[in-house]
Amino acid sequence: MSTITQLIHSIPVDEQTGAIAVPIYQTSTFVQEAPGVNKGYDYARTNNPTREILEKIVAQLEEGATGIAFSSGLAAIDAVLKLLKSGDEIVAVDDIYGGAFRLFTKVYEKFGIKVTYVDTSDTQAVFNAITPATRLIWLETPTNPTLKISDIAAIAKIAKAGKCLFCVDNTFASPVLQQPLKLGADIVVHSATKYLGGHSDLIAGVVVTKTAELGAEVRFYQNACGAILSPFDSFLLIRGIETLHLRVRQHCANAQQVAEYLENHPLVDKVYYPGLSSHPNHLLAGQQAKGFGGIVSFTLKDDTEEAAKSFVTNTRYFKLAESLGGIKSLLCHPASMTHKSIPDEKRRAAGVADSLIRLSVGLEEPADLLEDLQQTFNKIDQLQPAVSGL
Repeated sequence: MSTITQLIHSIPVDEQTGAIAVPIYQTSTFVQEAPGVNKGYDYARTNNPTREILEKIVAQLEEGATGIAFSSGLAAIDAVLKLLKSGDEIVAVDDIYGGAFRLFTKVYEKFGIKVTYVDTSDTQAVFNAITPATRLIWLETPTNPTLKISDIAAIAKIAKAGKCLFCVDNTFASPVLQQPLKLGADIVVHSATKYLGGHSDLIAGVVVTKTAELGAEVRFYQNACGAILSPFDSFLLIRGIETLHLRVRQHCANAQQVAEYLENHPLVDKVYYPGLSSHPNHLLAGQQAKGFGGIVSFTLKDDTEEAAKSFVTNTRYFKLAESLGGIKSLLCHPASMTHKSIPDEKRRAAGVADSLIRLSVGLEEPADLLEDLQQTFNKIDQLQPAVSGL
């Protein structure tokens, strides 16, 4: 049986009614036969049938032991960080998602957890950053928003040798393209708001652990801290996952066309997309993943924030918004949006330039998306005559 067929048929038919869709158990509590005697559920923060089915599905998708669903991607990240204690250190990817950077620096550093940021696409740099106090290596691959690719298997060996936990944020790739647990990671996190949900209609996060023991630790924090995913959002996420393979396949195909178009445009300076042979880690991306994803970033030759803002406010089909991974194409200006919490100097050093624009390539006809980009370039070229003719 193929993995796609297995996924579809792992979503159970309701035993009581025969409903082919997972029911939404919209309840806060469950009647007990006697104190402590119940049907497997006592209080909906601790467990809920709809959420439980979702958690089993995401664990299967990542081929892990335990899935745990949270009210947001940041809540999922927060639960993983709670595995640490004061005095522990983290080695993290340098162009990290701005929300994760804010959580690391503004919340956990004041509790005595030190974070060292390195270019994780340089495996030696990761090795050099490890100290006796390092307890967690935090990776995004591809990274947000410069699409750096890091060698998951090689870093897993470094983590194991250093007796560190190794967590991979797999949001950009999705489990359809990449399964970090099979490559040696201990934990995978997702902002399920993005590709897993896929329709820009929910906020959710998931953690998947390689072992049941580690999963039990994370689940303790899910219950103790209470950042659970609601039954309705669990239902929406299950529904999104049902079409994940088809959607990701088309996201990748459309993004490849967009990246190739941008690479040949005279107003574009650099294009960041692992599917291009010009990408420094193109071969590695092809080895550890089954596709290159739906995110394309690029910088303008007019490397100013003003030029980028002019671009992102003149598109038709690409809608200016935070987030990514939905069926409709989105774009954003990371320096002033998703990564604005990162100091300018650190942001630029990580490769997030003032003119960098991130595209979340949706499921529209690719010819329409290319036409939209072209008409936008035409507009900004007219608005900035000094750039004309480049």
